[in-house]
Amino acid sequence: MKTEQLYRIFREESAGVSTDSRNIKKGQLFFALWGQNFNGNKYASEAIDKGASYAVIDDPVYESEKTILVDDCLLELSALALWHRKLIKAPVLAITGTNGKTTTKELIAAIMSKKLKVHFTKGNLNNEIGLPLTILSAPDDTEMMILELGANHLGEIRSLCNVARPDYGIITNIGTAHLEGFGSFEGVLKAKTELYEHLRKVNGIAIYDDKNPFLTEKIYKLVNRGIPYSNPTGVELVVEALPSEMNLAIIVKYQHKTYEIQTGLFGAYNLGNLKAAIATGLFLGVGMDEIAEAIGKYQPGNNRSQIKTTPNNTLVCDSYNANPTSMVMAIESFNELKTSKKVLILGDMLELGDKSEEEHLRVIEMLKSKKPGKILLVGTTFQKTSSGTDFKSFNDVGKLREYLKAEPLKGNLILIKGSRGMTLEKIYDIL
Repeated sequence: MKTEQLYRIFREESAGVSTDSRNIKKGQLFFALWGQNFNGNKYASEAIDKGASYAVIDDPVYESEKTILVDDCLLELSALALWHRKLIKAPVLAITGTNGKTTTKELIAAIMSKKLKVHFTKGNLNNEIGLPLTILSAPDDTEMMILELGANHLGEIRSLCNVARPDYGIITNIGTAHLEGFGSFEGVLKAKTELYEHLRKVNGIAIYDDKNPFLTEKIYKLVNRGIPYSNPTGVELVVEALPSEMNLAIIVKYQHKTYEIQTGLFGAYNLGNLKAAIATGLFLGVGMDEIAEAIGKYQPGNNRSQIKTTPNNTLVCDSYNANPTSMVMAIESFNELKTSKKVLILGDMLELGDKSEEEHLRVIEMLKSKKPGKILLVGTTFQKTSSGTDFKSFNDVGKLREYLKAEPLKGNLILIKGSRGMTLEKIYDIL
């Protein structure tokens, strides 16, 4: 079936799109995607039985009255999303980077919602599957889309841009993450700046951190028009951190006015995300008073720079993801907090390839020199690289749970940081 015909069915005969037969809703189109260990075509009949209007498949063995056969389900999902993107015609802002993508996206969405009807990436739906699903869920009256682009190998940002077709773009920063797929820092830089290459082709606009030498150099080489954080409207914008105990507080100076804003975010490393959001809002026509209000009301979720108070402890929950850059920044911010009872619970940083031991050792050396508090490490790599230290280490989160039940923590400020695969959120209930 041609994409045009499928799009007509999507518009007229469906209640949206799903790729998960377990959670299919009545009337949705089910796309039978392939995974490393499964063939989604096998679940087409189950999805139809649960109420799917049709199942889109790419294996004729599973054809039935309510299936739609295409050459490749994943490619067709992207093609359908592109069709919808063109129909809606709302401007698109794409955000990528090593750290801060989700926080920056949510801050900008909160700010732009003061002026426009905004549709944005929910959670972490930022890959070749999540991006099309995000676009296809955009209502017809959407006035702006803010889309997060994630990548773990070269060429992925370029492919996502071909679907999202962004008019504006932000690269939050460049650091060491997914080295297994990128190979080196230079590989990360090349991969992320595929967004800039797209913007050049469409004469789009990059909003960039002019204090970052790597991004500034690429802006001059790759983009026709760049808007610096420090001067988004032809007027100097100054955003600085203020001394604060837990939550990051900032001072903003713009148009001869000064704004002091208490944020719901932990860590001075979020300052760059706030600069990106404020500069973007000003450039796109939102007033500074409204921006200050939006930032002040924003509360992070999903274990990203999130502060939780329990009956026993105060938790800094930053366990959604971790890489060497974000790990170091989190430890540094935590180290600056003035309290005597501090605990760091750190999980392995995944997808670092042959650089994994080296990067974990670097964190271990930092912990040894700074001595920011009691250290609990989780994961086989941290366990190996911490040999010879007095840090407690555990193979997995299950062993850590056993320890915390036997030796409960009370009255502490606790930083919890690790890669998503370490599932450190499983210890929150006993802290």
